[in-house]
Amino acid sequence: MHILADAGEAPRKLARAWLWLGLMALIGSGLLAILLVLSRTPGIQDVFPLKDFFRAALVVHVDLSLAIRFMAFAAVIWSAFGRGGFAWLGWTGFALAALGTAVMTVSPFLPGADPVLNNYIPVLQQPVFYASLWICGAGFALAVLRALLTTWPRPFFGAPLQLGAFLGAVAAFLALAAFLWSWLVVPRVEEKIYFEVLFWGGGHTLQFQHSLLMVVAWLSIAAGLGRAAPASPRALSAMFWIAALPLLVVPAIYFTIPAGELPHMELFAKLMIWGHPYMAPLILVGLFALLSMRDVPPSAAKSAFVASFALFAVGGVLAYMIQGVNVVIPAHYHGSTVGVTLAFMGLAYVLLPQLGFGTPEGRMARWQAYVYGGGQLIHILGLAWSGGYGVQRKVAGADQALTTLPQKIGMGMMGLGGLIAVIGGIMFVLVLLKVMLQRRV
Repeated sequence: MHILADAGEAPRKLARAWLWLGLMALIGSGLLAILLVLSRTPGIQDVFPLKDFFRAALVVHVDLSLAIRFMAFAAVIWSAFGRGGFAWLGWTGFALAALGTAVMTVSPFLPGADPVLNNYIPVLQQPVFYASLWICGAGFALAVLRALLTTWPRPFFGAPLQLGAFLGAVAAFLALAAFLWSWLVVPRVEEKIYFEVLFWGGGHTLQFQHSLLMVVAWLSIAAGLGRAAPASPRALSAMFWIAALPLLVVPAIYFTIPAGELPHMELFAKLMIWGHPYMAPLILVGLFALLSMRDVPPSAAKSAFVASFALFAVGGVLAYMIQGVNVVIPAHYHGSTVGVTLAFMGLAYVLLPQLGFGTPEGRMARWQAYVYGGGQLIHILGLAWSGGYGVQRKVAGADQALTTLPQKIGMGMMGLGGLIAVIGGIMFVLVLLKVMLQRRV
């Protein structure tokens, strides 16, 4: 399947640019991840006293990984599935997002990088970091606007993957609107509470964007490897609409309950509990698509699909094991977000030849997703194990208070898995750079 078969050169150029940005964000977050793993691994944490830098690095690592990289890959999908036109919106958005990303990457090394470890989009209380957020936000807002204008499916029920891309853009629009609304109305109180409330509604909404686009990536991988979706276009389109129905609740919450009030935040938490089951039909379709690929020869894209589905499933199971504020929470969201990451990696492998690059080949390409996913699985299980023994989240070094052998074993697994995952991330970077720096004619 050639996703870009009917697209002009403009969407291809935009997709290539956003892919480069996603790759650069991955490199930046990976370098910071090495420092984070070292700062939390028993024994090593005493050799490298990185506790003071840990929190600032954690902020930018999370933002590069989840905000910048995910939005960049989302823009790749919107460019690939969208029609030509409004190219100026895409290029202006890309330029702003790239500039904001560069500024954000250097911000933890500048003076006054006081971290606030709120959920979704943690921040550094620093003018340079604030500027990077506004610049990136403006860039991604333009990308989302172009996506809304160019990915509307034609025919309406005959292009399910294009519909999935469009609904992902709708989710992104609602998330950005939620951020702006909260910024306008939420009073500035204690910093941790303020930023938690500021990004709460939009952060929850972004989860629907990531989930919808993950399924688009899964089915695109399957189609690219010669396996059609195990459902008719009309049925699959209906499933995407069903999965997106919880998005109707987002503006209703903001219109009825002021942002910042406890019921407002509770409703978004319940939206995650009751809203994500609407994804079940699409997840089942993804499973059937995966099973249909059993006889497909090994490839980089197939490996990424397998690893993505497995990690996303583990993250979903861990969500129901959360009790209290401990490292089971990051174990859950690492599983879910890594599942999305691997789906985007697999889609990148499928899109590379269609974007004018070569095809990823060789053992490194085939094994990259398994190394990355396997390392993340060890990392996640270590966190989940440690959380069961009371290890708290968002702490490092001696603050972790690892006093028992089970705690040390769990966090040791976390460190080992994290280092393996870093190797897998490096492999992905090397595979893509090898192909992208040797563009075919």
